[in-house]
Amino acid sequence: MQPQGRGAGVPLNDALSAIGRAHREEWARVVASLARRFGDLDIAEESSAEAFAIAVERWPVDGVPPNPGAWLTMTAGRRAIDRLRRESKRENKHREAGLVIDADPHEPLGAIDDDRLRLIFTCAHPALAMEARVALTLRMVGGLSAGEIARAFLVTESTLGQRITRAKAKIRAAGIPYRVPAAHDLPARVSGVLAVLFLVFNEGYLATGRESDPMRPALTAEAIRLTRLVRVLLPDDGEVAGLLALMLLTEARAPGRISASGELVPLQEQDRGAWHPALITEGHSLVRERLASGVAPGRYQLLAAINAVHTSARDFRDTDWSQVLALYDQLVRLDPSPVVALNRAIAVAELDGPEVALAELEDLEPALAGYHPFHASRAELLRRLHRSSDAAVAYQRAIDLAGNTAEVAHLTRRRRQLRPA
Repeated sequence: MQPQGRGAGVPLNDALSAIGRAHREEWARVVASLARRFGDLDIAEESSAEAFAIAVERWPVDGVPPNPGAWLTMTAGRRAIDRLRRESKRENKHREAGLVIDADPHEPLGAIDDDRLRLIFTCAHPALAMEARVALTLRMVGGLSAGEIARAFLVTESTLGQRITRAKAKIRAAGIPYRVPAAHDLPARVSGVLAVLFLVFNEGYLATGRESDPMRPALTAEAIRLTRLVRVLLPDDGEVAGLLALMLLTEARAPGRISASGELVPLQEQDRGAWHPALITEGHSLVRERLASGVAPGRYQLLAAINAVHTSARDFRDTDWSQVLALYDQLVRLDPSPVVALNRAIAVAELDGPEVALAELEDLEPALAGYHPFHASRAELLRRLHRSSDAAVAYQRAIDLAGNTAEVAHLTRRRRQLRPA
């Protein structure tokens, strides 16, 4: 759809589509710009939300502006100024002319002058609990709704809302600065930022909300872009390079991940010719660079190496499962979590058979009872063992827990295709 000028109304569906696209692409920029100007996350978030609400009213009548991001930023800024004017207690926080014009150059606030990166370092500050850091970043930077984030955390929406509210209050009360830390502070801060970026990427690669698109490319692109910026800050940090490699090798497979009918396509069925060769080449280069360093790999580097093995195979049957299992054995020593053990068991199934892997899964059930990939993996192993009735129950449990339309479609088809016992 071509941008429309003022007064050129557009069909409601076209306007809403443009607003949805603008939300995916511009939310982080608008919020980060307001956070820099006003130094208040509540004002930034609420004013940005108001700008999008105004767009819902105005764009169908006036037309989609030529530069939606600039329109939203200006509208949100005006709403923020109106809010500050109404709140007399905040009058000492701004000068009216300066806020209206905002034309003065801003002094550098960190090693890289990027609003969104500053916003991430603020949201991922170590003074906040990790759950709060991720939730706040997904909301403020990713633009996810409270419901979407709550499903990702397996908590209620009210609990998630309270978590975000407390996090913003703590930032305000503690005077946490809105900036990228100085160079000497970066190493201590980067692990939390990487964890947040990884979760933002995962939400984009396979979205949790059934009402949303199964994949959110704007989120994965933003996570990769910001991880590249962190790598510029810390070029010698192995885990930064590892996370970037992991993201690139995972993103490379995105074109083959969803079928034309909207169903998740598992790795063994994907068209490898559709994968992005440039992303694979770059990811492999980063993995080799880390291997050549001689430094013991961290969690992200091992995950990247596992993905390098998968993307090196021309066909699923050519996968070097012995190497995959060896890498998972290293990862288990670093991160002995039930999720890592689950993924390791999948590799065991390819080497030692489904019965051996199923025995390992049974030990994980208490910890992963509410985790749908556990039930999906168990269903596939039961299917291979011709235990159709048990597999059907496991598939249904996975369907009930899954929060992604493409996954639900895939699991539903697999369950429907089971042969009677």
